[in-house]
Amino acid sequence: MTTFDTREKEFEARFKHDQELQFKITARRNRLAGLWAAQQLGLLGDTAEAYAERVVAAQLRPGGNRNVVNKLAADLSPRAGRGRDPRIPGSSPGRRVRGSKP
Repeated sequence: MTTFDTREKEFEARFKHDQELQFKITARRNRLAGLWAAQQLGLLGDTAEAYAERVVAAQLRPGGNRNVVNKLAADLSPRAGRGRDPRIPGSSPGRRVRGSKP
């Protein structure tokens, strides 16, 4: 195996590691945001954990971060997502994900 091949494999392994780490960081962030939102909604115990898992799952659908923000904004908004919730940056009703349908 040449030095170039070795470096290529090391680079690929590092890239894989970085991607897995980024995924874990994002999932943890979303879980903590979900637990916070569950607390704001008055959910406790298993119900709060289930809600946090739904927030994490929102990240996995196409749209990613925007899905998480939209879910939290809709769930926390006093008018079911029709207004801006000052607790969530970027939750104004006029904002859309690029390429999304109205």
